[in-house]
Amino acid sequence: MITTVAISGYRSLRDVVVPLGRLTVVSGANGVGKSNLYRGLRLLASSGRGSLVRDVAESGGLAALRWAGPEHLSRAMRAGEVAVTGTRRRQPVRLLLGVASDELGYTVDLGLPQPDGTSAFPNDAEIKSESVFAGPCARQASLLLERTGPRVRQRDGRTWETLAAPLPADRSILAELVDPRTTPEVVGVRRMLEGWRFYDHLRADPGAPARRPQVATRTWALADDGGDLAPALATIVEQGMGRQLDDAVAQALDSRVEVREVAVGGQGALGVMDVLVHQPGLLRPVSGPELSEGTLRYLLLCAALLAPRMPELLVVNEPETSLHPRLFPPLAQLVADAAERTQVLVVTHAAPLAEALARAGAEHIGLAKDLGETLVEGRGRFETPAWVWPGR
Repeated sequence: MITTVAISGYRSLRDVVVPLGRLTVVSGANGVGKSNLYRGLRLLASSGRGSLVRDVAESGGLAALRWAGPEHLSRAMRAGEVAVTGTRRRQPVRLLLGVASDELGYTVDLGLPQPDGTSAFPNDAEIKSESVFAGPCARQASLLLERTGPRVRQRDGRTWETLAAPLPADRSILAELVDPRTTPEVVGVRRMLEGWRFYDHLRADPGAPARRPQVATRTWALADDGGDLAPALATIVEQGMGRQLDDAVAQALDSRVEVREVAVGGQGALGVMDVLVHQPGLLRPVSGPELSEGTLRYLLLCAALLAPRMPELLVVNEPETSLHPRLFPPLAQLVADAAERTQVLVVTHAAPLAEALARAGAEHIGLAKDLGETLVEGRGRFETPAWVWPGR
């Protein structure tokens, strides 16, 4: 289970350390940094896919992503006694991402290349350092593997062994050191991050793919846009979770969902599947194009949270979009049931949904903002998980 996520130097997250439980809900007003936390998690997951540097570039580069405030916020600034002003930068630009689990942890430090005028990509982020560690944070005694610049060394008992091949600045150890015999901890971290699943682009608009029939093939996890809703629901039913689906739909929508397959292309050809919703009082079921955005979105969330094969971490961003508040309690129960099978993190700005999740057993993380900096509410110095960022 993931126990801690740490992000520093990313947008409003000047230095945030967040503890995670089996089920965690992050809430706060608009603009406090919830989306930044969510996007930071997505960047961290991209390390496991080997696309971190590219994803940073596609997000605008470090110039657009880095903390825009002063390097240090003094007590006088926080008290309003003096104005917040910029000072000459003394430290290098750093975007730091880190995660700790019950077994292994990982940190990565991104920065800018040296301005020597020889590169065609002077603003492209470079990986300055990485570490893999055991325990709650990357203390020197818990480090298992450490990368500084191109140099990588691995702990061998009480000594360190330098790995022969230097790494290019745009390649992570998670992409390069892939041999489970020689670097099993690195492979373990990569698999952990690759196993995260994110939902924040579930489409319920009139042109959403979920409104159209889809190819009939087993679908173990809903696509990130929800475009394979019908086969995802059919797979849930086939794998013995049809009753949970029926209960969730009946409780929230007072309806029954059906997935119907229609063969195309002649006998033996692959068919397509469509979603139909049976509503009280209607003489025929309602098909995808007729569904309201709220109904379709709730069905998408059912498919995501009842998936037969769950990831190591399931992250859902603003699931309340298009939903009536009366759907929050059944949605909270769906999330709580999913947390019995995997670790779940929900990011929401809807206080009633956060409260419903808290009643269902979620650990609550409230975010606030002070002088442009995102802070975790109600957590002082000794209530924040211990965390250490390795040096470069």
